[in-house]
Amino acid sequence: MEKLYNITLRHYIINNEKCIGILFYPNKVIQALAKQLPQVKWSEEYQVVYIKNTHQNLDAIYSTFRGVAWINTRYFFKNRPVNIQGNSNGDIRWAEDRILKVDYKRCPKEYLQKLELKKYSNNTIRSYVRCFEQYLNHYKDADPTELNELHIKEYLSTLIKKKVSNSYINQAINAIKFYYEIVLDMPNRFYDMERPIKEHKLPKVISKKEVLAIINNTANIKHKCIVALLYSAGLRRAELLNLKLTDIDSERMVIRIESAKGNKDRYSLLSHNVLEDLRIYFKQWRPQKYLFEGPGGTPYTGTSVEKIVKSAARKAGIFKPVSPHMLRHSFATHLLESGTDLRNIQVLLGHNSLKTTEIYAHVATNAFNTIKNLLD
Repeated sequence: MEKLYNITLRHYIINNEKCIGILFYPNKVIQALAKQLPQVKWSEEYQVVYIKNTHQNLDAIYSTFRGVAWINTRYFFKNRPVNIQGNSNGDIRWAEDRILKVDYKRCPKEYLQKLELKKYSNNTIRSYVRCFEQYLNHYKDADPTELNELHIKEYLSTLIKKKVSNSYINQAINAIKFYYEIVLDMPNRFYDMERPIKEHKLPKVISKKEVLAIINNTANIKHKCIVALLYSAGLRRAELLNLKLTDIDSERMVIRIESAKGNKDRYSLLSHNVLEDLRIYFKQWRPQKYLFEGPGGTPYTGTSVEKIVKSAARKAGIFKPVSPHMLRHSFATHLLESGTDLRNIQVLLGHNSLKTTEIYAHVATNAFNTIKNLLD
């Protein structure tokens, strides 16, 4: 059997045009065939043979190399779905309505539209826009389509020198890749972009006594229900804000959480004590659609929830930083400490993988309680 050669296709933008780069080890057979491709050229900058990216030219590559070379398209075609966060209410108007300096380079309109189309959450949209605009304004005088891997690596190097967090660097990479690979439709273009080593930080939790103290130091019944639901159902802040009146199932004592992270629905626990408080809250506040609403029936904001938790924690005499998400971490940890199976906790939290849930095993005190301290 005759040996097959290998060529690899990758995306490039050369002279403001989308191109197909054809990579291969020096070989007379492949070189001779490559010369037969329509309007084939050589790029000194990228050190690659390339032709214009069209359907006809892609067909020409396949017909030219058929039976002679195996064509690796791993870096050329989409091989996985875009990560959709699930909330269909992603709003790009804040980005369009901002008043910015005259010389500030804004996020392209098509970038915003693609974020909205892909149904990214408001938090993700804001993060991507800010990160991508930082990148654009670093190369203020350059057309982003003319920038390549070397420019991106140089930009990331400046972020490292500024000692920004690994999390921010990863967000910056995601925002930049989104433009080239999703907006410009060049999947896997930056295939070799190195990411910082992921930090493995343990979740921060507080004791059940501290949670109860925070709940008891809220300003009113509405605030009490907000804090109690975050903890007793293990809710993310966005999930709490998206709860509708119809999501509270008092017959089955569960809460329905729709379109949560990863575009998944799930159920969580409804506490009998919280249900009684919710009935009092409903009679006093009369929400119309969402369980928690702002003035005039407007959606309640995440900032308000953050302030409620922090204010109640201060009144309770807890001086460590407490956030809404810390209540979710505490919910999972306390369940594990009380003997709840890890698999059940995974379902309640809505985690895709049990590995994500297993991190709470490093925080729960069960194992430590059986160990006698050397000084005791």
